[in-house]
Amino acid sequence: MNPAKVDRKRLRALTDLPNIGAACAEDLRRLGITDPVQLCSADPYALYEQLCIVRQQRIDPCMLDVFISITRFMDGEDAQPWWAYTAERKATLAKRGLV
Repeated sequence: MNPAKVDRKRLRALTDLPNIGAACAEDLRRLGITDPVQLCSADPYALYEQLCIVRQQRIDPCMLDVFISITRFMDGEDAQPWWAYTAERKATLAKRGLV
């Protein structure tokens, strides 16, 4: 869903989350996540690695930005577009020596 249209009071489905459409919702279900509340306190980097394993391929790292956006949102931050987290992701991975 477009971050500007997200209503925190109406989080019933995964597609009610910011930046999550049908395809991303399916990826979350592949990880066993069926309810937005399951993302509270979740590690977006671990979710990304799990998705790469489940799909048996390296997923575009922009998906990590999406995971950061939804976990932060579920932990109380305002909804942001996924690309608002790209610089943070790149810096974090560089700090970990992963880029």
